[in-house]
Amino acid sequence: MLRQPVLTPALTGRSVGNIKSHNLRAILLTLLGGGAQSRVRLAQATGLSTTTITNLVNELMLQGIVSESEPDVAADPFDMPGRPSGRPATPIALVPGSRCALGIHFGVDTLRAGMVDLLGNLSACRMIHHPADVPAMDVLDQAVELARSVLESERVVPESLVGIGVGASGLVDPDTGVNVLAPNLGWRDVPLAEVFGDRLGLPVLVDNNVRAMALAESMFGLGRGVNTLAFVYGRVGLGAGFVVGGQIYRGTRAGAGEIGHTTVIPVDGAACRCGNTGCLETLVSETVIVRRALILAAQQPGSILAARLRDALAPEQVGGAPEQRDGAAAHDGAAIDAVFAAARAGDCEALALIEGCAQHMGTALANLVNLINPDMIVLGGLFASGKDLMLPVIEETMHRRSFAGLGRAVTLCVSEFGPNVGVVGAAALALDAFFYKQDM
Repeated sequence: MLRQPVLTPALTGRSVGNIKSHNLRAILLTLLGGGAQSRVRLAQATGLSTTTITNLVNELMLQGIVSESEPDVAADPFDMPGRPSGRPATPIALVPGSRCALGIHFGVDTLRAGMVDLLGNLSACRMIHHPADVPAMDVLDQAVELARSVLESERVVPESLVGIGVGASGLVDPDTGVNVLAPNLGWRDVPLAEVFGDRLGLPVLVDNNVRAMALAESMFGLGRGVNTLAFVYGRVGLGAGFVVGGQIYRGTRAGAGEIGHTTVIPVDGAACRCGNTGCLETLVSETVIVRRALILAAQQPGSILAARLRDALAPEQVGGAPEQRDGAAAHDGAAIDAVFAAARAGDCEALALIEGCAQHMGTALANLVNLINPDMIVLGGLFASGKDLMLPVIEETMHRRSFAGLGRAVTLCVSEFGPNVGVVGAAALALDAFFYKQDM
């Protein structure tokens, strides 16, 4: 099912000077944000003359990027106020499959690849698991093969594929395409853009995976038309991404968004994989929830929580030694689902554990609201899986702790892309850079 855009961004074109590329970008982004609309409305939205719009739309039609569609008489019988009665204006719309991008998302223990079209529709998505301790180049070998399998299955026409977007965890330099540091993977200075570019022969854009997710929401999801968007994703790690005015905000050294490594407990805090202590990630993550749940299950083997975990995991992971309990189970999606299921079934300890993490997250979001004052915060990952258990507590805490009621003006919601938000976001990087905002 196609995702239909509903809002129009504030874009202004110009009719003078050598700015054809600028005007084409304005038209494409207006159609992305506002959906099908007539040439007259495109002129109104972009500030371009109707002659300029007609000429550029004709060029885009020849390339197969846009097409005319049937007028929606019920929605807009005369296209604009005051228009005399007569034949409705013909809407222009993007042709979703005319261009596409390959998205590759690196998680701590998963790897996803898929094809995404101009409206953010995902196809041929494939996923494989990889242990977190596998050497980086071995994982890249798997990623290249996974990407090739997607390309072969889709049989994409070469001229329609604009490029590859890669979302990676940790600190990423988008200028060089290097994954500088990924603490949860143990990666340093991994040349992602170079590897994918050399082996697949396509232009590549690499960025932090949560920033990519934020862009997906801004271009194709709940954040369309939102000026300042924050996306917060929690799983094994915890990160944030920001999109302001349609542009990703990265910070001076591309380090913006490391909300998981903000210091929450400055004295005697738990050790974090980043090398610091007392980070938010040591209090709020899938790993933390599962690890604590396993300890509770070992202490109360007759509880609902212990039973659900035994159903989901190997016996030694539930009742074994601490080092076994802290191993792969903490990265297992089945484990966090079991904890959520126990809480929903009435296990008080499981519910208290989840609500405690939600309170920490709500406090963190209150701090985020006080710092950047976003219009919308979208949550993904474990916050989506446990939406019914976590969102009410997160929202109440954010409202209560934000300054002067600022949190109440923020729309807090959960991503609708589900576990594929990362691969859609990765492809959005490429579509944004190599199509919507490229120099045509």
